Amino acid sequence: MIVKQILKIMKTLKTSIFIIVLGLSISTFAQESQKDSTHVDKTSYYQKRAHEDAKFEQHFVAENESEEKEFWSEQKAYERDLKKRDKKAYKAYMQGKKDAYAEHYEHCNNHCHHSDHYYHHATFYYYRYDGYYNRYPSRGSSINTNIRLNAPNVRVGLF
Repeated sequence: MIVKQILKIMKTLKTSIFIIVLGLSISTFAQESQKDSTHVDKTSYYQKRAHEDAKFEQHFVAENESEEKEFWSEQKAYERDLKKRDKKAYKAYMQGKKDAYAEHYEHCNNHCHHSDHYYHHATFYYYRYDGYYNRYPSRGSSINTNIRLNAPNVRVGLF
């Protein structure tokens, strides 16, 4: 009788442990999928934000030179701060800006009238951002070769 009770308790204990382990593994899996979706959401958020900012920049008209300088310095400050806070978000933001500026360039041609400040900042998104992260290539990416040419030695001697 005691053996049956012990076996019953053991069976109940095994079932309880199995349910707890199963529950923990499901919650761990759910947390990992949330991390992945957060990463995708952050990337898409910053790309969308970059498109909106670029559209605003393309239609921005300042009343005077100082207002325009202040506007562009605030934009650059935002990008610098974002780069310090979150490099992945910064990279997504800059890629979004690059795409938006390229899209605008396709239909802008000569009928848009942008300021010099706009063109100065637009060239960053067109040209400089491509190599921004690759200024200093890693040591493993370069190939070094040594070439030696040995010329025959000719000796002239009296002895």
